Amino acid sequence: MGKYDALVELLLEVVKEGGDIKQEDYSIPVGISNRHIHLSRNDVNALFGEGYPLTKIKDLSQPGQYACKETLTICGPKGAIENVRILGPERQESQVEILKTDCFKLGLKAPVKLSGELQGTPGITLVGPKGSILLGQGVIIAQRHIHMSLEDAQHFGVRDGELVTIQISGLRGGTYSNVAVRANTTSQLECHIDTDEANAMELAPTSKITIVK
Repeated sequence: MGKYDALVELLLEVVKEGGDIKQEDYSIPVGISNRHIHLSRNDVNALFGEGYPLTKIKDLSQPGQYACKETLTICGPKGAIENVRILGPERQESQVEILKTDCFKLGLKAPVKLSGELQGTPGITLVGPKGSILLGQGVIIAQRHIHMSLEDAQHFGVRDGELVTIQISGLRGGTYSNVAVRANTTSQLECHIDTDEANAMELAPTSKITIVK
C-alpha cells in the first residue's frame, strides 16, 4: 500500500470513529430582546421609594446583566404599555428600549440607536408603584448588534464598531444589514435583535446566524 492510500485509509478511520476533524464554527447564537427599561438610582428612588433595591430574578447572557422582578408602565402621547420589565444593573441615565410597533401605540417617533446613545431622543412618562416621572430623553429602538470578545472579533475578522450583514437560515430567513459589532474584554458572544425583527424571520432563541459582511 502506498503512502497516499495509507493516508486516505487513516482519514476514513478518523471520520468513521467521530475523530477530531471538524469544520471551524462561524455560527453565532442569537438573543431576542423585548421592550425593556434601564433605570438610574435617582429614578428608582422616585418610582419605587428612597433606597429601594431592585430584585434580580434571572441572569442574562451578558456578564453582570440581569432581569428584575419589577416592571413599569410607559406612557406616550397616544397610549400606554404596562408591565415593561426593568433590567439591571442601574445606569447613570435611564433608558427605554421599545419596538417599532410600540411607536404606533405610544404615539412616539423613536430613533434607531445603540444603547447609551441618547442625545436627541424623545422622552416618555414612567409610572411606578410609588410615583411617576417624565424622562426628558432616553427612548430608542435598539440597533441590532453583536456582542463579542476581542478574541471573537479576531476569529470573525471584524472590529469593534464595524457594521456587518448577518445571514439567517430557515424558510423565512434572509439577511439583516447594519448590524453593529460591540467587541470588548467582557462580552459574551451573542447577536441581539428585537422581537419585531425576530418574528419577521421566524427566529427562535435556539437559532444561529452567520456574518456574511
